Amino acid sequence: MTHTFEARTEDEMIEVGRQLARLLPVRAAVILTGDLGAGKTTLSKGITAERTGLAPDEVSSPTFTLIHEYGSPTRVYHIDLYRLETDAEVWGLGLDELFDRKALVLIEWGERFEKLYGVPLWRVEISAVAGGRVVELKVA
Repeated sequence: MTHTFEARTEDEMIEVGRQLARLLPVRAAVILTGDLGAGKTTLSKGITAERTGLAPDEVSSPTFTLIHEYGSPTRVYHIDLYRLETDAEVWGLGLDELFDRKALVLIEWGERFEKLYGVPLWRVEISAVAGGRVVELKVA
């Protein structure tokens, strides 16, 4: 099953993220795909805000830190694999341990290492259209 949303602004993308958070199970691994600048982090802000009660501006890109944890106890792990190049680098993050936890794991650029995860994956695909973005949630 696929759920489709449209967003024209950053605020609308955050709201789509909130809606996605209500559709996803408590424990899931989600790959976020889309071109550079498509809105993956903005979408993650909405998902994380909905799951943790944080304000969207408290959620930031994990491009340089690679993993951010949100909630107490942690309810969302937000991961960015853009800068990683090898399977060994990804293994070194200990993602398998995160997948065992009762949390939502959001993985930007995760499609590059899909074969490593060993868990069912949900997919969120963001594509540009005239005037905005289309966001599709594909159920695992």
